[in-house]
Amino acid sequence: MASLTRALMGLMLRGLMHENQALIERFYQSFQKRDADGMCACYHPDIEFSDPAFPGLRGGEAKAMWRMLVERGKDLTLEFSGVEADSSSGKAHWEAHYTFSATGRRVHNIIDAKFEFKDGKIIRHTDHFDFWRWTRMAIGPAGILLGWTPFMQNKIRKTARKGLADYIAKKPDATR
Repeated sequence: MASLTRALMGLMLRGLMHENQALIERFYQSFQKRDADGMCACYHPDIEFSDPAFPGLRGGEAKAMWRMLVERGKDLTLEFSGVEADSSSGKAHWEAHYTFSATGRRVHNIIDAKFEFKDGKIIRHTDHFDFWRWTRMAIGPAGILLGWTPFMQNKIRKTARKGLADYIAKKPDATR
């Protein structure tokens, strides 16, 4: 990790990479290593995270969500690309492969992320992906038939939120 950080710092010093681009790179490199602490270190204390399954997470909730997902994603692998950033915003493309723990089904999720920065950290992180596509892979036949409906999508969100609340109740330090 130290040599990678030195390499990123060298690129920044030569003007080849904006510091916020390096921050996004660090976030995803930590994710690849399943290092939730490294991911959370990239977040501002007032982080706002949102995606189709976990909309509107703030602060410690967002950090706990990554800790929970990294902990549960035993076979998680990911690739990222297209990282761009300037002083105010950034973006990245990433793809995750994992087994959805609730059903045992394999998922290949394709995500486009947008970022905003404050005080050298990520203050807003929004992931966009095709929720119906995800439900078809993760849930199976019910996702194929009903995954496009607000009823099914809201049920998944409610279940995800409850899972996160239960995780935080068991591990309150996960919000740090």
